[in-house]
Amino acid sequence: MYVCSCFGITEQQVRDHAESGACTPRQIASACKAGTDCGGCVRRIQALLGRGACPRRELIDQGAPEPLGAEVPELPAAGARGTYGTTPGAVPDTTPGALPEAA
Repeated sequence: MYVCSCFGITEQQVRDHAESGACTPRQIASACKAGTDCGGCVRRIQALLGRGACPRRELIDQGAPEPLGAEVPELPAAGARGTYGTTPGAVPDTTPGALPEAA
């Protein structure tokens, strides 16, 4: 049965990608584009992923390290200077000719 009619992706293809380590809808999308066009299949993909065991998730639960490239970038600490040298939530100066503050 088709899960993603935009790209012709079947339930079996989603399961195959999940067995290869794609454990989230975003990872499935990276593997085969399913869910990246109209988005109508994302909930179906979530349901399929929720039913089976994810080999990578099982390894993580057992304490195995994530594969290279899977690291999540560290977020700035609270109160750290954000975009354009402003504090998070502050409105940057949009006056014509205004330059962002130096960090």
